[in-house]
Amino acid sequence: MKKNTEKDTKIALLLSGGVDSAVALHVLCEQGNKPDCFYIRIASQEDADLDCTAEEDIEMATALCQKYGVSLEIIDCHKEYWEQVTKYTMEKVKVGLTPNPDVMCNRLIKFGAFDEKKGHEYDIISTGHYATTEVDEEGNKWLCTSPDPVKDQTDFLCQLYPWQLKKAIFPIGHMKKEEVREIAEREHLINAKRKDSQGICFLGKINYNDYVKKYLGENPGLVIDIETGKKLGTHKGLWFHTIGQRHGLGFGGGPWFAVKKNIKKNILFVSKGYNPKEAYKQEFKIHGMNWLTVPVDAKEICFKIRHTSDYLKAEMRDNGDGSFTLVSEQPVHGVAPGQFCVIYDTNHHRCYGSAEITV
Repeated sequence: MKKNTEKDTKIALLLSGGVDSAVALHVLCEQGNKPDCFYIRIASQEDADLDCTAEEDIEMATALCQKYGVSLEIIDCHKEYWEQVTKYTMEKVKVGLTPNPDVMCNRLIKFGAFDEKKGHEYDIISTGHYATTEVDEEGNKWLCTSPDPVKDQTDFLCQLYPWQLKKAIFPIGHMKKEEVREIAEREHLINAKRKDSQGICFLGKINYNDYVKKYLGENPGLVIDIETGKKLGTHKGLWFHTIGQRHGLGFGGGPWFAVKKNIKKNILFVSKGYNPKEAYKQEFKIHGMNWLTVPVDAKEICFKIRHTSDYLKAEMRDNGDGSFTLVSEQPVHGVAPGQFCVIYDTNHHRCYGSAEITV
């Protein structure tokens, strides 16, 4: 983002307590901007165990704001998070789908509930995501990938509404992670050496399975070797397992991979090898396409179905009923209904949007 020359432009920056949003604050201030900073709290006192880093986050955010002479306000989005993101997640996993709460958190909370509560007062909402934007000759704003292929987070922003993308900026999106760390250490930022969070968005160190178990409990069922039909044991609930999963199955003689679910009979099918036919899809449907900017009539595209640095090439066919069929150049491992398929141009530069897999 270039130095702000419009005095009336108001910028809101979402501070998380992590190094990425901290350096985003530094970059904005160096460019002559004075953003108002906000920390979004999503846990109530009763849910303190689900947001174990909140107090430390707030302490670090407070110190950063004092260093740069900007304001900090804590915005309570507890009710919205549990009613929207948690509801979305649990409804999907209950019927055997594979949701992504982090993706919906960006749409519903960071750029949604926050905008309703405070963001609507601002022209720009800034975050520490690794993504870039560009405006074409027609004035359309596009979400574009980061030069850091490992840290790129366009796939987590793929469900933003067009109006949300129009307000969004990503001050560190053009950097690589090592550059961000170097700036943080050079500027002696309080969280320069803080580790990246590994859990669900906003939920600190909580494990995904613990998050699901809290709301859905357990529902034991059979685990069967798909090739031999042999019963291997029991699972604690299909919602704890993802198609393509290798770790956490707990059976000897492996490695074992989750390859199929029978929702009605509550059976998890696994395979000892990584290459069973059932574990791969070369053609699959997606529905509910969310175009980030404008609908694109693209036949040849790149896509990804999980957070990875790899992009796959495919043909995208419009089925005329609101759905599309993707025909990948190569078989894809672990295609699971409910996952978001994120669509890019053939150079995986512009992110067009995303849709839910409906295999």
